[in-house]
Amino acid sequence: MFILNQTPSIANHFIAELRDSKVQNDRQRFRKNMERMGEVLAYEISKTLPYEKRQVQTPLGEAQEYLLSDRLVLATILRAGLPFHQGMLNFFDKADSAFISAYRKHHQGGAFEIKMEYLSAPNIQDAILILSDPMLATGASMEIVLKNLLEHGQPKQVHIAAIIASTDGLDRIRRLFPEAQIWLGALDEELTAKAYIVPGLGDAGDLAYGKKE
Repeated sequence: MFILNQTPSIANHFIAELRDSKVQNDRQRFRKNMERMGEVLAYEISKTLPYEKRQVQTPLGEAQEYLLSDRLVLATILRAGLPFHQGMLNFFDKADSAFISAYRKHHQGGAFEIKMEYLSAPNIQDAILILSDPMLATGASMEIVLKNLLEHGQPKQVHIAAIIASTDGLDRIRRLFPEAQIWLGALDEELTAKAYIVPGLGDAGDLAYGKKE
């Protein structure tokens, strides 16, 4: 498991602005900071992937470089995950993409269930799967989405990336998917009664694209 903000870096500024209620008023900057976090975590993930040395022809000679040797599939949960996904796609530009619509359907009394209505994915057999969602709260959405994605093949590696996770959600995913490598921007301790992360940053989808009905 990797937690980015445990080591001071410029990425801490991106996380701070995502959390800051004053900066959040600028939707464009909020989306940009999510994209930046996708780029930073993609770079960190890239250090662990398989490579092979290949010859590259330059105008003046030949160079030997290490290039990715396996097919990548980047998956994200709509709608909040789109800027985060784009950041990863900026770095893994040759990757295939998968998109999943999953949301909380709330009931009276505060209870909710996860509804998944749409999944578009390539075959992920023997690929490296990177599943991203900005917020890993209870882990219920991630659980349902990953189980459905695995119906499209057995990947060689599974990576799960989130900007902010709760300890409850993290524990759930580690218990259910012990083979997955987990990459976080920050880890927060608490969940509210409505399953929002504290201190967290609020509703990432609403902050990026506006409040939904």
